[in-house]
Amino acid sequence: MSDSIYNRRSIRKYLDKQVSKEMIEQMIDAGRMAPSAKNRQPWKYIVLGGENKSEFLEHMWKGILREEKEQPLLLNSKNGIPDAKNTWNIMMQAPILIVILNTNGKSPLDEIDTDNRVTEICDTLSIGASIENMLLKATEIGLGTLWIANTCYGYKELTEYLGTTQQLVGAIALGYADENPTQRPRKKMEDIVEYRL
Repeated sequence: MSDSIYNRRSIRKYLDKQVSKEMIEQMIDAGRMAPSAKNRQPWKYIVLGGENKSEFLEHMWKGILREEKEQPLLLNSKNGIPDAKNTWNIMMQAPILIVILNTNGKSPLDEIDTDNRVTEICDTLSIGASIENMLLKATEIGLGTLWIANTCYGYKELTEYLGTTQQLVGAIALGYADENPTQRPRKKMEDIVEYRL
């Protein structure tokens, strides 16, 4: 697993090759083993392929266009729309999407009190740990992934399509990599660590 930590890359080009259900289940099993605040395990995964993936992405595209032209929900994030469109193209190419929900969370468009905000933060950290486990397992078994947050640009359309009031956290694009990118720069240890021993 330690090699996967250093070998994992964000993959944006995928081969036209199907991923087995067994491999997907290995990833999700790794994800469910992650630590979670108060052992709430607040994650749910929806695996999409074929027509279901296409329908999901149709709704995401509608949301991106709404954000761009009509009624933006993300008023200060319009500059991210070109990136969302690029991410959408990557998601179209990947054979599998794994959509991630926070089973305890509500829409980020809803106001919540401080206690619930802290719970939401803890659950989001837990889900992040679960996703990272999944990405590392994918690397270990020879698959490529891209961790996606741009689902926020179609939040309303996507949650309606999924028929859920649970919080849509993001998605993972999954498939066999058709690229071998080099590691992107990382901050130096001395820039990120402060010792107070």
